[in-house]
Amino acid sequence: MDKYEVFKKQVNNLINIDLNYYKEKQMKRRISSLVARNNFKDFEDYFDGLKKDKQLLNQFVNYLTINVSEFYRNPSQWQVLEKDIIPRIINRDKKTLKVWSSACSTGEEPYSLVMLLTNFFPLKDIKVLATDIDDEALNKARLGLYSEKSLSNLPKGFKEKFFTKIENSYKINEEIKKCVEFKKMDLLKDSFPTYVDLLTCRNVMIYFTEEAKELLYDKFYKSLSDNGILFVGSTEQIIMPEKYKYKPVKTFFYEKIIK
Repeated sequence: MDKYEVFKKQVNNLINIDLNYYKEKQMKRRISSLVARNNFKDFEDYFDGLKKDKQLLNQFVNYLTINVSEFYRNPSQWQVLEKDIIPRIINRDKKTLKVWSSACSTGEEPYSLVMLLTNFFPLKDIKVLATDIDDEALNKARLGLYSEKSLSNLPKGFKEKFFTKIENSYKINEEIKKCVEFKKMDLLKDSFPTYVDLLTCRNVMIYFTEEAKELLYDKFYKSLSDNGILFVGSTEQIIMPEKYKYKPVKTFFYEKIIK
């Protein structure tokens, strides 16, 4: 067995992340660059380092999960969410929505969802579950401190209403923070919440194999409420969604089909 295969098994035993679900060539190349950057001679040597050094392990998980995020990423899709998708769900006599941001990274997406939902519900009725595999990203999300650049797509007035400026950064207000529950989750291994009305999984599945995507489509289907909506990323449109019991309602938005 080659050293990378051994490394994958060891990583899975150490932190319960199965690298077999990631595209082999791409992931092996990315990890090899980490090995070189940290001056280890090979995967075996690097794994010994990961076991001993918590900071090195955090860097590895952080690098693995590719945290690139901003508020209202792809703003036109958020406009569709506000004008078409949320009213569509609310029309089913929903007094509140069960919302899950399934790969929340450093928190911009779930906080964006809360801010958007204030156009429909009082804050006391808004709850968003936000999950990610990366502890460091979740810690940043809970802190809620962001650069001005990451706020550039926010609708007019949101920055002043929901953030406090601290030096050159912006801190999300506590009233918004309280609406989000952050939890660690491995989408490929862990069980999912149920009866979710709106489920976002954006800019994650591009890193997975077809087998892993099919697994996720099925798990998401079971997680959604009747006619619940799955919101995917700009490069992640589902080919033949009917195969997975979804129907497209708008570009990047899929409704669970009840049979």
